[in-house]
Amino acid sequence: MVLVVRNDLKMGKGKIAAQCSHASLGLYKKLLHQAPEALNRWEMCGQPKVVVKIDSEEDMLVLQERAKSLNIPTHITVDAGRTQIAPNSRTVMAVLGPIEMVDDVTGVLKLL
Repeated sequence: MVLVVRNDLKMGKGKIAAQCSHASLGLYKKLLHQAPEALNRWEMCGQPKVVVKIDSEEDMLVLQERAKSLNIPTHITVDAGRTQIAPNSRTVMAVLGPIEMVDDVTGVLKLL
């Protein structure tokens, strides 16, 4: 699983951790229904997670469209806005699929 964090929001470390947790759980719940076999394979491999950064919401949405075009499941977390950032901000996108396909979507991004 790759977690794509918006760097432009300037979230604190704790906020990023919480938003990454929301994104990974959101995608997990989606995959329970849509692709349980893929989820099982990920779990059997130790549930690897890589966290990368992206510069803007627009760039993140472009990546989501790329993932959709490859039929790779994604989940974007939308924040409630109770603490550090504005309500309805898209904060983190989770992506899960075969390594080569996910790398095709997120491989150019730098580690957070």
